[in-house]
Amino acid sequence: MLLWFAGLAWLLVWRVFRSPAVDYRLVILGACLPSLDLLIGRPTPLHTVAAAVVVLALVMVVARGRRLAQRQWLSIPIGMFAHLVLDTTWADTELFWWPVSGADLGALEVPEVSWPLALVAVLELVGLAVLVGLWVRLGLTEPEHRERFRRTGHLARDLA
Repeated sequence: MLLWFAGLAWLLVWRVFRSPAVDYRLVILGACLPSLDLLIGRPTPLHTVAAAVVVLALVMVVARGRRLAQRQWLSIPIGMFAHLVLDTTWADTELFWWPVSGADLGALEVPEVSWPLALVAVLELVGLAVLVGLWVRLGLTEPEHRERFRRTGHLARDLA
C-alpha cells in the first residue's frame, strides 16, 4: 500500500505549507518509509512517533548551520508524520507512543494489516487519483516543471 500514503501525504503537505521550496519527493519517501513494515509483517520503530522525532532531530543536527539542507531533508520526517496520521497509528496508543508506552513492539500489529482488502483497494485508487490530480494541478505535465520536480522536488512558484 503505497499510493494512498504517497498521494495523500503530498496533498496534505502541499495544502498546509503551500511552499514551492519543499522537496515533495522526500515527503513521499518519508510517507512510504513505514510501509516497509508490511514486508516484515510486524511494526518497527518506523511506525512510532519516536522514529519520526529521531529523524527530525538527526536532520537538524547533521545539517546544523546549513539551512537549505535542513529545509530539504526535513521533508522526510514530515512525510513520516503524515504516514502516522494516514494509517491511524495515532489511534493505537501503545504503538504510537512506543517505547514510552512500554509495549512490546513485536507483539503489536501494523495498522494497515487489519484493514479489509476492499478498503485497501479503494484507498489505493484514491491515492492514485490524488497523485494524478496533483500532477496535473501542479503543472507537472509541462516538461520544464516536470524536470524541476525531478531534479529538486520543488514546484513552480506560481503553481504552489
